[in-house]
Amino acid sequence: QVHLVESGGGLVQPGGSLRLSCTAPGLTSDFCGMDWYRQVPGKRGEWVSSIRIGGTPSYANPVKGRFTVYQGEPRDTACLQMNSLKPEDTATYSCSWCVFTPEGREKYYWGQGTQVTVSS
Repeated sequence: QVHLVESGGGLVQPGGSLRLSCTAPGLTSDFCGMDWYRQVPGKRGEWVSSIRIGGTPSYANPVKGRFTVYQGEPRDTACLQMNSLKPEDTATYSCSWCVFTPEGREKYYWGQGTQVTVSS
């Protein structure tokens, strides 16, 4: 069973930047996409951003223009560059990773999350 690993979270002041990484060990082929989500305790989880094979990145409105998602090198890693951070960006950020199965179906893997706290 593959377990995704998120890293890069931490404490940052408003207006600062962080870069989150999502590593999917061994999943360098049959990539179909990946997503970032965030969740605050007591609130519903929120989709943040996605990349899909052959498509352009997409972003939730609250982060559009401030966050950038991209697949890195090695190809089993994806990153979320977060700029101009706001206190309302404080959350646990998690990633999901999609691969195509031999049958052509999509299979998703999930990580445990990394905490981002934006505070002065």
